[in-house]
Amino acid sequence: MTTQTVWRKPPFIKSPVLRWVFYIAVAAYVIGTIATLPIDWERTAQGLTRAQRIFSGAFPPSFERSGLLISGFMESLKIAILATTLGMILSVPLAFMAARNISPKPVYLLGRGTFILARSFHPVIVAIIFVKAVGFGPLAGALTLTVYSIGFVAKLLAERIEEIDFGQVEAMRSVGAPFLSTMVYAILPQIMPRLVGLGIYQLDSNLRASAVVGIVGAGGIGATLANAFGRYDYDFALAITMVIVGAILISEAVSGMIRKRMT
Repeated sequence: MTTQTVWRKPPFIKSPVLRWVFYIAVAAYVIGTIATLPIDWERTAQGLTRAQRIFSGAFPPSFERSGLLISGFMESLKIAILATTLGMILSVPLAFMAARNISPKPVYLLGRGTFILARSFHPVIVAIIFVKAVGFGPLAGALTLTVYSIGFVAKLLAERIEEIDFGQVEAMRSVGAPFLSTMVYAILPQIMPRLVGLGIYQLDSNLRASAVVGIVGAGGIGATLANAFGRYDYDFALAITMVIVGAILISEAVSGMIRKRMT
């Protein structure tokens, strides 16, 4: 009698019959979904020809209007910096509200509900709302990415507050320190490394997102890209795309280096 010496991960569904029934059901669902979607296959086939025309018109990329490109990128950078700054400032008190170990239940629920609401909508949807509210331009983009930053930073910061060493908080409370002093001297020093790391990451993320929300009119280089496509300037659009990709790669590398030095 031989024993199995190599460990194998057990299957998700032990019964082979049930496993095959599951596979067939998933395949049938996918096929049925594709068959019932209102897809114009003739138009889809024609899209290959249109894509070829777009790519042929995009090469070589045109950097002749570099001034417009640079101004659009600088606007995106300003939007990202402003949104990150506002988002971080607003996220700190919201994170304290949403930490169950330091906030009463009503305040905790209010804080949690606020950033859950901020995370519920895609930035493009929020951008459309702000464009309708304040008009086209960078203000709509900055407000959109501020909401986007709050939804991400406040959640992770609240989770970090819930993981702190509570002994320092109890020591401050035992000598009658008010809540604000306890927050500043016992909690904030413990979460500061996470706060700085989240700020660096969110700036990088907002720089990427600013290009996306700009397409719907929220300013930045995304708006420049949308205008280029609207004028059928595919060579200029390719140049803008290359700048966006290059900026994101550089931003990712720099933020990665900073985070590595902090750990």
